[in-house]
Amino acid sequence: MSFLKKLFGGGGGEAPEAGSAKPAKQVEHKGFLISATPYKAEGQYQTCGIVSKEVDGVLKEHRFIRADRFAGLDDAVDISIKKGIQLVDEQGERMFG
Repeated sequence: MSFLKKLFGGGGGEAPEAGSAKPAKQVEHKGFLISATPYKAEGQYQTCGIVSKEVDGVLKEHRFIRADRFAGLDDAVDISIKKGIQLVDEQGERMFG
């Protein structure tokens, strides 16, 4: 069971709770706000972020976590922003539906 918890994000207890991570950096891209929220996991920083946009008066958010890990926070922040931009470019508002 431990393997499955780690595989699906239930293990380790180091991942931030939803909404608890303060963005390390934010950028706007094509009307979307991309927030880098990497967190410490097993001694490294895990790529993580939030893409948000107000749609019809409602704030929509898409949270993402990637397998990429880095020794330094700055590298994790940069890659988190790049992954967010990639999501916007590939999916746009479809990521919310």
